[in-house]
This record gives sequence, structure tokens and C-alpha cells, in this order.
Amino acid sequence: MDTNMKENERPEPMGFITEMPKPSAASPKVWGSDAIAAMVGSLDIPYLALNPGASFRGLHDSLVNYLGNSNPQMLLCLHEENAVAIAHGYAKASDRMMGVVLHSNVGLMHGLMGIFNAWCDRHPMLVLGATGPWDARKRRPWIDWIHTCSDQGALLRDFTKWDNQPGSIEAAYEALLRGAQLARTTPKGPVYINLDVTLQETELPRCPPLPDVARYGSPPLPVADPVLIAQAAGILSEAKRPVIVAGRVSRSLEAWQRRVRLAEMLQARVWTDLKSAAAFPTDHVLHAGPPGTFLAARPPQELAEADVILSLDWNDLSGLLQQVYGDHPVSAKVIQISADAHNHRGWSADHQGLPPTDAYLLCDPDAAIPLLIDALSHKAPRPPAHRTDGPRPSVEVQSTAPTHLSTLDVARVFNDASEEMGIEVTLTRLPLAWKGDYRHFRHPLDFLGYDGGGGVGSGPGITVGAALALKDSDRVVAGIMGDGDFLMGVTTLWTATHYRIPCLFVICNNRSFFNDEMHQEKMALLRGRPVENRWIGQRIEYPDIDLAAMARAQGASAAGPITTHEQLVKAIREGLARVREGEVHVIDVRVT
Repeated sequence: MDTNMKENERPEPMGFITEMPKPSAASPKVWGSDAIAAMVGSLDIPYLALNPGASFRGLHDSLVNYLGNSNPQMLLCLHEENAVAIAHGYAKASDRMMGVVLHSNVGLMHGLMGIFNAWCDRHPMLVLGATGPWDARKRRPWIDWIHTCSDQGALLRDFTKWDNQPGSIEAAYEALLRGAQLARTTPKGPVYINLDVTLQETELPRCPPLPDVARYGSPPLPVADPVLIAQAAGILSEAKRPVIVAGRVSRSLEAWQRRVRLAEMLQARVWTDLKSAAAFPTDHVLHAGPPGTFLAARPPQELAEADVILSLDWNDLSGLLQQVYGDHPVSAKVIQISADAHNHRGWSADHQGLPPTDAYLLCDPDAAIPLLIDALSHKAPRPPAHRTDGPRPSVEVQSTAPTHLSTLDVARVFNDASEEMGIEVTLTRLPLAWKGDYRHFRHPLDFLGYDGGGGVGSGPGITVGAALALKDSDRVVAGIMGDGDFLMGVTTLWTATHYRIPCLFVICNNRSFFNDEMHQEKMALLRGRPVENRWIGQRIEYPDIDLAAMARAQGASAAGPITTHEQLVKAIREGLARVREGEVHVIDVRVT
């Protein structure tokens, strides 16, 4: 990075930035944090996102001066929740784990929402924490006391796979090995390892030899019992109206193609939703209809008439069946393929309701589908299905007036521009007003799903993390999100611009927490009170926030506020071009 730039001068994009430290002089001295950093460096964790903190000053020094800020490289973030969201987005796009470092109890509490998101979304993450000296005699007055907890892991134990506070370097080695192994084992999720300041800052006579990491890897995907595979295949082979509901699956293109093959073998209709990432081509003739966050108020007839429902780790199978059948017995045979039961806890209800099943394969769908295909291959083939790779879906809704843009207008212009410019897009976020027929998904990286926990504020960080994972690909990473989501995580843009991680943010800015306005409208209607008051405590206006200025203040390029169709066409095309050239770009679109 050029350190001689004039104040406020914005450098031209020049590729991803690695901040290289000045080499340290040779020294026989070695510290506890050096050994810990070396162990982290052996775990195939490319990045550690962090906001600095004194509780891990020893580890910070070792990452820079012992490892050379490489494998892992530190990514400076302006808020801990953004750091966690970046790691989450990286895993969503790559199926790989990166790490986060959180400062004592206070930084950990900032990051808890993001960790909960990753837990609910079933993505791996190594979260390193730190605490003031456990030995009270070594604590500095005041600050070390308020930053020391007797059981810091209790803050997140209910939504992590495992946590530990090692008491020695050898124990830290094992904790890191075990944590990485558990986080990457299906069902995946975050783990937390808390490092005592004293452990980090104690001088060692030598660095204990590192273990052979290859011998402590995560196990392969568990394979279902052959008896259960045969049972499920038997049910499917006899089905007349099978339905597949495809939920949490990997970003593997090979696994994607296998799902298509299975559906075509069975002539099964396939349902997907917008809570999970793209799982099946939405323009395939067997795709049942536009994906949504929820089923329609009236359950689709195809689901109600299905004689077999095959769930590929559907996020809420019990809820889906309840919407279809209500209080009536589930008449279809249900096959559940999911390893998620291994992660269920009592504190959180993210496990959803308990569905009835007729065959339960306790494994990842990616491991079961090839076996099902083999088991079904000897059956008489059904008529082949054909893809319909036609144009994107056309929505039968009249466009709004040129001066009153809608989310539909954003979708149409974005689709036209990306297609005409020949750009493959990875969408990391869609606003709640987005309807499933606004855009087709034809590749597992076309859409990464929501954040798992259903909060607000993760969109920017997940977008930057996904862009980091895909920075060497030909894809443009874009988050289309609401203004509330953007504002809560807006400082993530600085990390993206600082490290030259190109990505696009299109903000559907209605100047309101509008989803909650609709909730207040519902309450008013139920209680016979004025609907006109729904905006109070919801609107983000008077003054309007200049989102483009906030983006430019952090080094990004920006356009907006965009209020007309002509402006929107120009802004989207320019934004896609800028990101393809390596920039971080924000478009503030004022929508109704």
C-alpha cells in the first residue's frame, strides 16, 4: 500500500492488499503467543478478521512479527460484528473456514449476533478470544478486572459447537486442533477458544513442536446406512408424485448437478426457498415455482398432493408440513436427509419443529444423493425432463412511474444490465420485498441465502466476506439489501476498500424499517387503532441519510440518491463495471 498518498486522495484499485511487515531481527526468544500463532498458521485458515484489543496484543504481535502477517493474514475491521459477518460470508461462498479474533468480554459481546447467525446457518468459524490475566495478582488496575470473566465461554456456549480456555501451550495446540476439526465436521458451526493474556505473554524456553496437522483433520461426510438408502430408494421408486424440498446444501457444482440428475430420474418437482442458498436451477422445468422466504398463505397444491416428500436438509421441514397439512395427518411419506440433529440444543429453538419421517438418513445430502442415484439406476427410467433455459422470469406487474422506483424496477434493471454485460453475479443478500420470480438462479454461487439468525446488519459483512472468497474468480459479488441492514453494517465498507475487495451494494432505500411498519399496521388493524400511525418509531428520515456520502467517506465509489428509471439504468451499469474493474461501489436507490 502506498503510504505517501496525500490526505483524502483515493488510490486506484490495484488488487488485493497484503500488508507486509518489516522483517524482525533474529532472536532466540519465543513467546506463548508465537507458538499459538504458529499452530493457527498450520490449520489452513487464510484470514483472521479482527478489531484490535489489548487482551490479544501478544497474539497480534506474533501474527505480524512471527508469522509475517501471512497464513493467516489479518483483516482490520471497524466493528466486531462486521468481522464475524465477513468470516460468515467467506464460508458461505467457499465452504471453507476462516477465523475471527474478539477482544475479551466486550468484543465478544459485540460479535455475538454474528456468531449466532453462523450457528443457525450451519457454517464453520474459528473464533479466538482472550481474557485478562486469570491470575488476579497480574491484573492491571481497573481495566483488566472489568475485561476478565470467570466463564467467558458461557456468553456463547449455547450457539457454538464447542469452547475451551486452555491453560498451557500444549493444551492450546490441542484446543485449536479440536476446534478446527469440530467446526469443519458436518453439521458445521462456530467454535470458540479463549486465550489467557498470561498464556500469550509468557516467554518460553522453546516453541513446542507442532503436531502433524494432517492427522487431526475433520472426518469425511458420514454415509447413510445402506439399509436406509435401500429403504429410501424403495419409497422413491414407488412414488407417483414425488417432491424434493432442497435446503441447506453445499456450493459444489458437482453436487448441484447430482441433485438435478436425481430430480430428473424421479421426475420430482423441486422446491427451494430464499432462506437457503441456491440449491437447484430455478428455470428448470421441474422447479416448482418461485422461491420465497415463506410458503404462500395457501399451501401450493403440488405439495398437498405429493405422495413422497424428500427433504434435503430443509431448514424447517416441520413448519413446511404444518403449512401444507394444518392439523391433518401428513399423508405423504417423508424422507429426511440431514445431519442437523447433531447440533440441536435446548437454549435456542433454531432446530425448528419435529417433523414426522418414514426414512431418516442422518447424514449430509451431498453424501446421500450419489448413493440414492446408484440405488435407483436399475429402475425403469421415467420420461426425461428438459431444462428451459429461456429468459429470466417476467413478472406480471406493471412498472411504477419513472419517479417512483420499486424493488421490481431494481430487479429488472439489474437483470438486464448483468445479462447484457455478460457478468456472472453472486448475490449475497436480497431485500424482504424481493420476490422469488425476480431472477433465476442457475449455479450454486448465484445466491448465498440469508444469514441464518434473521437479525439485521449482517448484509454488508457477509457481502465483503463472500467477495473475499471469490476475489480470484470472474464473478461480481453483489448485495441487494435494505437501508436498515446496510446502515447497521456500513463500516464494513472500509475493510473492503482498504484491502481492495471488490463488491457491489445496491440499497433499496425506503427510509424505513418497513417490515416493522407492516407489523404495526397488523396490530393497528387487529386492535381497531389508526393505521396511519404505523410509521412512528420506524421511519429513517428528516433528515434523510446520505448513504452515498457514507460510502465515499470510507473510500468506496458511490451513486445516489437514485430516483428515476434513467438514473437507475446508468447507475447499475456503471456500478457493475466499476466492481468488475476492482472497486467497491454503492448505489443508493430510493424505492417506495
